[in-house]
Amino acid sequence: MTSPEVMAAPAPAPPRRLQAPTPRVALLIFAVVVLGVVLYMGRSALTPFVLGALLIYILDPVVGLLSRRYLGRVQLPRWIAVLIVYAITFFIVFEAMVLLLVPLITQLAQFVTDLPRIVTALESTLARLSEFYQTLDLPPALREYIDGMLADLAEGAPPIDLGALLPLAQTLLGTVAGFFGFLIIPVWAFYILRDRDRLTHSLKQSLPPAWREDVWAVLHIVDRVFGRWIRAQILLGLIVGGATYAGLLVLGNFVDPRFLQFAVLLAVIAGVMELLPIIGPIISMIPTLLIGLTTDDPGVALVAVLILYTAVQQVENAVLVPKIQGDAVELHPSLIIFALIMGGAIAGLVGAILSIPITAAALSVYRYLFRRLSADDPAIPPPDAPDMLALIADGPEESDEEDGTGGQPEYTDRHLSAQGSDDQNERDEGPERNEDK
Repeated sequence: MTSPEVMAAPAPAPPRRLQAPTPRVALLIFAVVVLGVVLYMGRSALTPFVLGALLIYILDPVVGLLSRRYLGRVQLPRWIAVLIVYAITFFIVFEAMVLLLVPLITQLAQFVTDLPRIVTALESTLARLSEFYQTLDLPPALREYIDGMLADLAEGAPPIDLGALLPLAQTLLGTVAGFFGFLIIPVWAFYILRDRDRLTHSLKQSLPPAWREDVWAVLHIVDRVFGRWIRAQILLGLIVGGATYAGLLVLGNFVDPRFLQFAVLLAVIAGVMELLPIIGPIISMIPTLLIGLTTDDPGVALVAVLILYTAVQQVENAVLVPKIQGDAVELHPSLIIFALIMGGAIAGLVGAILSIPITAAALSVYRYLFRRLSADDPAIPPPDAPDMLALIADGPEESDEEDGTGGQPEYTDRHLSAQGSDDQNERDEGPERNEDK
């Protein structure tokens, strides 16, 4: 008869989760907090560096690709790769400015010149709406309520005060002064791009070994979300701007020629406003509607503009966003609007634009850490579990294939990822991961 000692199987080692803070980790947390406070205090000077970071994010993959090339038996130095990418980027930007800058400035000046005409047309439209409102057969109580509300709005509207232009003038002067701050960004970005591998290795080695794997996983999550968001927004902006330009050409030829006068300006506005989901397309449509009021047949022009922008928005939401963006920033519209408003209140336009990827990355990091820290989870997944890899690495979003045990893992959620070669390389790279295990 087999003894109980022989029958009893050794208890499996509990999966490793995030460790309690050690003195080194506490020092690291304190340093991060101090850095956050310093950045917040100097937030007014951060805009050029935020744009520089986005520039680094866009150019780094190309620099990495070129630096792995060989010229004969000599590998291309990374600093030469950075200079080559800078030259190509400068050429593209210069050609784009040659093609767009002149018509853009011309149409912007024409739009400013036509502002009195636009204001007159808007006042005429409001007067017609008021006449139409007076002809409506409304209950006395309802009409009294609407009249009171309109009177309150009229009284609450601030009078035109030239002194109110002072903050605008100060903002413009600050922008001109800040332009010199933008001049240093290419130099700053050059050093970051040149030494990116060395800086990454130094950061990885400075992390405590017990936390290194999880901290690096969190950084991969942020990298995945921001990478997808940047690529998607650039591509979506170009497509939406091009589609809007083509639609305005159609309106200019079949509805009213005034749409041709401002086609480039309105298309650029539509492409740039694509950075603000939900709210951006509405804002970009407003100047087009104002121009439509100055046409010979405002009713037809307004309907045509609404059809154009609605069609572009529907195609974008139904076809382009799922294909280009995936679920990198899959947020509920109510959360998107809340994040936009809060980001704008904290850091202006730049804060509103970056609020979406920051919120999406924060949610993905929260999900990852929640799984790793859940004491009541029957199977606390390691960082390389399939559902954790879906948060960390960039790969197929969903998979219906069963795992080796004949079923889905107990901790699997809706984010499943096939373990491709890139994911395997991430798990096997470097001695740091092996020593932690």
